[in-house]
Amino acid sequence: MAITGLGPHGERAVPADQVGLSNADADLARNRRFSVAIVLHTTKSDWAKEELAGIVTTLGRYGAAVVEVVDCGFDIERQISELKRLAGEAVDAVVSIPIGSNRAADAHRAISAAGKKLLLLDNAPTGMLPGKDYVSVVSSDNFGLGQIGAELLAPHIPQGGKVGVLAYGIDFFATHEREIAFRKWMAARRPDLTLVRGKFADVSQARAATADLLQANPELAGLFDVWDVPAIAAVAAIRDAGKAIPVTTVDLGNDVATDLVGGGLIKGIAAQLPHDQGVATGIATILGLLERQPPAWIALPGLSVTASNVVEAYQVVWRTPAPAALLMARKPRNSLP
Repeated sequence: MAITGLGPHGERAVPADQVGLSNADADLARNRRFSVAIVLHTTKSDWAKEELAGIVTTLGRYGAAVVEVVDCGFDIERQISELKRLAGEAVDAVVSIPIGSNRAADAHRAISAAGKKLLLLDNAPTGMLPGKDYVSVVSSDNFGLGQIGAELLAPHIPQGGKVGVLAYGIDFFATHEREIAFRKWMAARRPDLTLVRGKFADVSQARAATADLLQANPELAGLFDVWDVPAIAAVAAIRDAGKAIPVTTVDLGNDVATDLVGGGLIKGIAAQLPHDQGVATGIATILGLLERQPPAWIALPGLSVTASNVVEAYQVVWRTPAPAALLMARKPRNSLP
């Protein structure tokens, strides 16, 4: 798929598969033996595990050691504290996914001010510029992911229906892009629909936020959730209410994939390619460390996933055979004569 979204400063995306290292730079990197720390919002999600695997494997391939991985537990204050600490540590580069755009800016800026290279995932904090405050932002096409979520949900919504958007109530570029794209797609192609919004500031609040949205809008006919972990909580809340409302979301996690293939409430998923994003991040990190400025905005397209292709998509996204639960739940296809 084409990349439709722009970067945090309006940059046109350079596709990740167009960013690479020359053989000479690869050898130079191996001789330099760089050290890198990684700061993630969480290490618990399927996305985070695969993203981390892609980064670590790629850095290792070019002789760079990952000396620390920080799990911030979605706590912005912890991220700020850890970044300030890492600014004084003996590392050459830091890879971070900023939890917030405003509050985390100074802590991220402290990394580059300390003479270290800063690589960003998905989001650039407010006021920070590529080539000055950070090397590059590497991201999925989050705008495109929102469009996929809308396209997959629309066929399940009756004319004149009401659709909920369960949004992340934190200043976070990636999820905002998904929501904006979802709304724009629906306004252009399903102007008959009414959109209402719920939000959560912490994943643990997603179930209650969905329950509140359902109570305020008992006629709700569909729901888009900005990623898979809160989407599973939303599904639980819908079932608690005794309803059967179609849901689409982002990220091909195991729980949403199982619900999708089993004919549950999840009707479609806009999948990221976290391992590929991790590989691109590792390459961009090495380029930055060698003073070879990579593109400011490196992006990867999303993948549209339905019950008919979820097993194959799982293999693409996670680079492993689909688990037995997916294979057993998949409806058999008609055999060829």
